[in-house]
Amino acid sequence: MMRWVKWGLATLIGALIVIQVIPYGRDHANPPVVAEPGWDSASTRDLAVRACFDCHSNETVWPWYSNIAPLSWLVQRDVDEGREELNFSEWNRPQEGDEAAETVGDGSMPPGQYLLTHPDARLTDAELSTLADGLTATLGGEGQEGDEHEEEEEEEEEEEEEEED
Repeated sequence: MMRWVKWGLATLIGALIVIQVIPYGRDHANPPVVAEPGWDSASTRDLAVRACFDCHSNETVWPWYSNIAPLSWLVQRDVDEGREELNFSEWNRPQEGDEAAETVGDGSMPPGQYLLTHPDARLTDAELSTLADGLTATLGGEGQEGDEHEEEEEEEEEEEEEEED
């Protein structure tokens, strides 16, 4: 039995060493910051920097473990997907920013696995509310658009009812 444990441990260590040669997850060059949104306040930007910028900007702070596979693969994937979804450093390109406030407000951002290794990104309920409100003011938001959309639908329904009469 002890022989199998030693063999399994040696195999695991060997595999971890071999996967270090896979280049994905080690390109930690941050592209330049081209344009940021017109922030509604400095506090909104400061909270976004704390909780969002590592994945949603070109100002990622790469932690030491982002150089060690397989963790480097996970970090790189999260940053790539985050930048693709919303990038505060490339506000000159078309982006869907209206869901940002909703994801912060419902607690799905920042994600739990990020908070485990980035305690500074853990915002209080008041800070989350401030950030969500600030993102809505800066980027627009589901709530605002939804209210306007509801009003438009109500007006259309009233017009249809009038036409039927």
